[in-house]
Amino acid sequence: MRRISILGATGSIGQSTLDLVRRAPGAYRVVALTGGQNIALLAADALEFGAEIAVTADPARLTDLRAALAGTGVAAAAGAGAISEAAARPADWIMSAIVGAAGLPPGLEALKQGGTLALANKESLVTAGPLLLGQAARHGATVLPVDSEHSAIFQALVGEDIATVERVIITASGGAFRDRPLTDLAHVTVAEASSHPNWDMGQRITIDSASMFNKAMELIETHEFFGIAPDRIEAIVHPESLVHALVGFTDGGLMAHVGPPDMRHAIGYALHWPRRGPVPVERLDLARIGQLNFRAADPARYPALSLAHRVMKQGGLAGALFNAAKEAALDGFMAGEIGFLDMARVVEAVLDDTLSREGLQNVTISLDSVQQADALARRSARDWIEQKRA
Repeated sequence: MRRISILGATGSIGQSTLDLVRRAPGAYRVVALTGGQNIALLAADALEFGAEIAVTADPARLTDLRAALAGTGVAAAAGAGAISEAAARPADWIMSAIVGAAGLPPGLEALKQGGTLALANKESLVTAGPLLLGQAARHGATVLPVDSEHSAIFQALVGEDIATVERVIITASGGAFRDRPLTDLAHVTVAEASSHPNWDMGQRITIDSASMFNKAMELIETHEFFGIAPDRIEAIVHPESLVHALVGFTDGGLMAHVGPPDMRHAIGYALHWPRRGPVPVERLDLARIGQLNFRAADPARYPALSLAHRVMKQGGLAGALFNAAKEAALDGFMAGEIGFLDMARVVEAVLDDTLSREGLQNVTISLDSVQQADALARRSARDWIEQKRA
């Protein structure tokens, strides 16, 4: 029986992971579950799966969690430190699905066990790719990608020599506004940006999809995880979201991964790896689908993509600055402080401001330096937002 923990259990990735675990009774023992504000769901899952401990990220909700678990034998804890402690509990396989930069410290802690980290937290690679992968190498741990695009690339590379890879193409649905006139985008609302045409995801990542910041993060992830040069990584709009990524080789051939827009496939691949196991996703009827469509990603509509290439070429702490500025800009948009198109302007301004500062060019990537860069970028982003509002 494999011991597993799920960091971010109450989110869409965490719930999809638990769905697969639920379908294999007796195969897994759940060690730790962590979540955010949804205490009722966190407690219910901890009880259903017999977790050793349930942890909420919000210390103010600890009393509620303890009350929900009173007399059950499931321990309760709260706060960032408690999440890292939960990640350090012995487990064979740990899902890292916490949203945002908060997912990096527990991911680093989990790797110390030398097991498998199923990585759905984009920010860990974007902000600190060398640190995360170096930690895995030191402890003999395995990192498996769970983003659908990176799982697709990973699968296409099985048995292949990375030196023969000529290019990597990751696909994007185009988000909620892929067919809206560009002139409309300055006035779109948070509610409009929160509706995805293909995927069922949380609000923040859905808005990131509409702005293509989600795809920008995935470009950087591809560079960090697979070591592919920035000029060999591209994004293309694919409205059907059935082809998740393509890998092009030096002989001109392309290997494509095709599957339904259901995150349980990528999760299931990581859960069963190195073998394939049954996953309850739709089996595609290609005749019914009829055709697949692709089109170039318009840089005027999606400026986040060019910012991602800038970050990849810069290296160092640029990813940490980019992610923090992106998160702060998203907060500003969701709060009604800035417009949809302003998010890219915030990130560009923060990169212009912070990357030119003395001492940031050649800093060693450590948890401390990443967190310092994160704080610097958030302050710079807030300054830009406040100046716009003034």
